[in-house]
Amino acid sequence: MMSGKLYLCATPIGNLEDITFRVLETLRLVDVIAAEDTRHTIKLLNHFDIKTPMTSYHEFNKIEKAKVLVEDLKAGKNIALVTDAGTPGISDPGEELVKFCHEAGVEVTSLPGPAACITALTMSGQSTRRFCFEAFLPTDKKERETVLERLKSETRTTIFYEAPHRLLKTLKVLRESAGNRRLTICKELTKRHEKNWLTTLDEAIEWYEANDARGEYVLVLEGADEKALEEERLIPADARGVTGKEIRQGFLEAEVREAVTGLNRPNPLSGITGQTVLAHKEELLKILGELPSYAVIEKACRMMGCKMTAESLGIREDIIEDAMKYSPYVSPDITLLRLKKLFKND
Repeated sequence: MMSGKLYLCATPIGNLEDITFRVLETLRLVDVIAAEDTRHTIKLLNHFDIKTPMTSYHEFNKIEKAKVLVEDLKAGKNIALVTDAGTPGISDPGEELVKFCHEAGVEVTSLPGPAACITALTMSGQSTRRFCFEAFLPTDKKERETVLERLKSETRTTIFYEAPHRLLKTLKVLRESAGNRRLTICKELTKRHEKNWLTTLDEAIEWYEANDARGEYVLVLEGADEKALEEERLIPADARGVTGKEIRQGFLEAEVREAVTGLNRPNPLSGITGQTVLAHKEELLKILGELPSYAVIEKACRMMGCKMTAESLGIREDIIEDAMKYSPYVSPDITLLRLKKLFKND
């Protein structure tokens, strides 16, 4: 006997008119419809006058019921799988049934149609060339922490689903993990009260601390900046998170000035000869070539409103030469690469 076929039928995520002719025809012709919630699906079937019998297939029976459905398929029945909204198999138990079908050699086909994650992505204003889908954040604390840790270095656009009662909490954990990235908040997609808001995590948190969340949400989060991640890898771990303001204040502390300018310290440059420098010429040139130019550093300083002269910093000009000479010994972790990072964060 020839086996039947499993049809994954995408159904509307809000607007009933989004269903395809092919899905409607398939729902009429199959032997049975496996529905995530038969009470929900009956409304769709009644709207389009479809009389095909249904059976339930959901999160709490997905393993045992999958075995039953596979046997029906092997016996020659054609079955349509539908979820409450969208495409079966995406963040729903349909993926388990598909796995069982492949293991049993049962044919599976998917009828394209609505999917909230793709709908939100295309209207988000975020990069669509590379993206990943996380669905709902895991409820298990360890699993959630793993996802959030990966998110710190995830350069692709990331899509999340979220319920209204957890939205604010999720926004805050995303902010803590990913920083203040751009975020598009989509709610009630394809419905009468559909909203699409391109904002930042900080602005979103501020808004939902003052306003209630209502409806079902899709969050489209900007990926991490690849250039910033590369610069981060060049910064010593103990230097990360320190702001330019803290550095400027530190240089004005009396003990720091004393440490930098103390004339009783040994000269760290003594004993260095031209031959020593020439022996490491290629390595030094490579390092120097990766450093930002004076013009770039000056522009960054001016953008931050930094004081640009020794006098404005309260430092006598006659000690600048000694400060330059002894600073590598006094604070060897204050490097140009670190300063570059600090300027960017402040």
